[in-house]
Amino acid sequence: MKEKYPYLLVILGAMLWGTTGTAQSFAPDGAHPIAIGAVRLAVGGSALLLIAIWQKKLTRYNWPLKETILATLGMACYQPLFFMAVSMTGIAIGTIITLSSAPIIAGFLEWLFSKKRPSTSWWTATGLSIAGCLLLFSNKGSVTIDPVGALLALGAGVSFTVFTLVSKRILDKQPPEATAAVIFSFSALLLAPALFILDISWIGTANGMAVSLHLGLLATAAAYLFFNKGLLSVPSSTAVSLSLAEPLTAALLGVFLVGESLSPMSWIGVGLLLCGIISLTISPGVRKKTRLMNQELSAKK
Repeated sequence: MKEKYPYLLVILGAMLWGTTGTAQSFAPDGAHPIAIGAVRLAVGGSALLLIAIWQKKLTRYNWPLKETILATLGMACYQPLFFMAVSMTGIAIGTIITLSSAPIIAGFLEWLFSKKRPSTSWWTATGLSIAGCLLLFSNKGSVTIDPVGALLALGAGVSFTVFTLVSKRILDKQPPEATAAVIFSFSALLLAPALFILDISWIGTANGMAVSLHLGLLATAAAYLFFNKGLLSVPSSTAVSLSLAEPLTAALLGVFLVGESLSPMSWIGVGLLLCGIISLTISPGVRKKTRLMNQELSAKK
């Protein structure tokens, strides 16, 4: 089914991801980042599975095995890679490397495997968004980049990109609800050992329960349902670039909810990010690519 506002759905999903950092700041002390990621997938995967069963979207047939395995591994690897990266090299640098590398990797892989060369307008809008992301975090002070942490962040960017690209192929054969349910349920199973190795007693507190439910239900289940529904009609490389709405949302929430302040340079970054995201949704090149892709999908059906 073709969604009416696919770009808005992808952006909305990314905005919900952007609430993750703010939500984690309310987690009890001692909550290990990897444990938080495992709990997030466990809650989100369970919710997505229940939604797919309730809507009778889940079927045992017509699942592309290779793509399903790759998407599952991509999402399962993204969580620990990203959390370990930010713990080693800092939130700002870890986020910049992960989210800035993902659109470039997505454009290259889509060009390499799908023979779809990114348009000039896509490169321009993506470049604006990446520049905005770099400036957005320019007020975080001096940092020392840990080489291992940087590699982990790059691995997180690759993992998210792989997840998005192969999910796009699964969506050709399965509805968004079933796609998200299967991928996140299997990803949660892969990370389940962390729930037994690490301390998760914090979940029993009021803050711990609230954070777990928010991350699982809103920042995962709802976010990826929106993302997958939009991904039906949006090119993979464009969807990855639009995911840069995540740091934009996180920064604005930090200002208006947590009381953080942004430097003038960071506000310029906010403006560039907005320009890049808006350009991706209205540029003729991207729109033409989307129309061609939808025509191909219609012809297949």
